[in-house]
Amino acid sequence: MLAKKLEQYKQSNTTIVALSPGAVIIGAQIAMQLHSALTMLLTENIVLPGENDALAVIASNNTFTYNDKFSTGELEEMRSEYLGVIEGQRIEKLHKLHALLGHGGEIHRELLQRRTVILVSDGLSSGLSLDLASDYLKPVRVNKLIVVTPIASIQAVDKMHLVGDEIICLSVLENYMDTNHYYDDNNIPPMDDLMKIITSMPVHWDTSAHSDRRFL
Repeated sequence: MLAKKLEQYKQSNTTIVALSPGAVIIGAQIAMQLHSALTMLLTENIVLPGENDALAVIASNNTFTYNDKFSTGELEEMRSEYLGVIEGQRIEKLHKLHALLGHGGEIHRELLQRRTVILVSDGLSSGLSLDLASDYLKPVRVNKLIVVTPIASIQAVDKMHLVGDEIICLSVLENYMDTNHYYDDNNIPPMDDLMKIITSMPVHWDTSAHSDRRFL
């Protein structure tokens, strides 16, 4: 359904960027239909003790984006109180992301230059991943940025409009639950298999699998 709404970009200078492991499954379906390259932006959340919402999100190149759900005052207070915890998690999460880089298939900013970039999510509850992607792409001169997801909260759709030149969302949910709630199959392949999906796309960075995540 998403790919059909993107048919005008078929066989054009387009790259699909998955924003999560689940998004790789959806992004693969779109990439096959559009004959586009597929890659993944590896990220990890920074979560403080006792908090349900992520304080921030970090990418493998150390791009660090705070959750704008928290006010400037709240962020300053949490940074002051939990500086050691935040720094410890930053180092831990960076180590984890760098270990995953050995699998290959991760995004490289220089390879997105002057392309139409399609950011794909399997579900956006807050839009924090979009903030991180936006910060990550700031040094990149892309032709167009499109944000695509099957489902999103009202808050996330507002963020989609701020980040993307074009947005596609199949369903906007007022009371967004956990993303897995909206799928009848939540079996996400391990990272090795996800990277095989990415590198087996007909169009890839250097070379020329498919899974199905069914949306209810």
